[in-house]
Amino acid sequence: MTHAESSHTGLIWKVFGLLSVITIVEVILGIYKPSGLYLTNFLGTSILNWIFLILTLVKAYFIAWFFMHLKGEKKWFRRAIVWTLVSYILYLSFFLLYEGSALNKQVHLLFN
Repeated sequence: MTHAESSHTGLIWKVFGLLSVITIVEVILGIYKPSGLYLTNFLGTSILNWIFLILTLVKAYFIAWFFMHLKGEKKWFRRAIVWTLVSYILYLSFFLLYEGSALNKQVHLLFN
């Protein structure tokens, strides 16, 4: 095995370890649901949900960057993919939060 192959293998294991740690943190937070994070509302949802969203986006970034080989692509190609996906995620997140809060208000009005 050459030096380039061994360093690439090491990088893959480091990224795998990082993704594993992030997943373990998500699972622990999902099981225990700390009340300080779960009951505190920030921008339409709980801080715990924001933590899950951010950690999931971090995992998606590392998966795309290293395992889908975006790191080695040309800058314009990476930007075209990443900017498109980031705008789509922000678009969907906005509407999910907006509609979710509107639905929550309607349910609250119906039962109170």
